[in-house]
Amino acid sequence: MKNDEKHLYNLDELSDYKVASDDPDVRSWEVRDADNRVIGKVDNLLVNKTARRVVYLDVEVDNTIIDAKHDPYGRPQNVEIREFVNKDGDSHVIIPIGMVNLDPDHNTVLAHGIDHRTFAETKRYHKGDPINREYETAVLDSYNRENPPTKVYEDDEFYERDEFDRNRYSKR
Repeated sequence: MKNDEKHLYNLDELSDYKVASDDPDVRSWEVRDADNRVIGKVDNLLVNKTARRVVYLDVEVDNTIIDAKHDPYGRPQNVEIREFVNKDGDSHVIIPIGMVNLDPDHNTVLAHGIDHRTFAETKRYHKGDPINREYETAVLDSYNRENPPTKVYEDDEFYERDEFDRNRYSKR
């Protein structure tokens, strides 16, 4: 798959897809970080048609995130972390569905393991822009700085991290 080929679709644009009747529709639910601070609201669900499932939440971030005094030109404390420039209008982020818990009693999505600072420093995008693999990778890298995932998603499949690393490096 080419890096710019569309592979994620908003649930709203897929007439033959809907939220399962036994699952809550989390669109418009508040999203909170690991410290229970408001991050924003779920704007849409992003579907991978090949996997036939929702893989990301599209979150419109709260102004507290947008207004965070993060200097994208500043020298990062960890030189392995890439810095990004978020332009005016870039007010959305994606969150992998596996990194959240749902609280249906309070219509809240809890992003466990991701703090407010990480959200503030994560690359955002403009609503309606296509999401490519490069953006996905950048976001996942920013979320997993200290806690690498146990599963990796590549080529429309989930792999255990150690199995994925063994296979990837053995192919070289």
